[in-house]
Amino acid sequence: MNQENTSTGKYWLLFAISLIVTLVWLVFWPQWFWLFIPFPVTFLVQAMRLM
Repeated sequence: MNQENTSTGKYWLLFAISLIVTLVWLVFWPQWFWLFIPFPVTFLVQAMRLM
């Protein structure tokens, strides 16, 4: 199986930013919290090279 030699730093950064935005959104607009859940989950999966 071939593995690409790519850096996942970009995805970890995007995960951290999207997690912070999601938590801030949860504090101010909790009724719309579910709208931002896919972003940190997607970036976490990409950073862990599962997708």
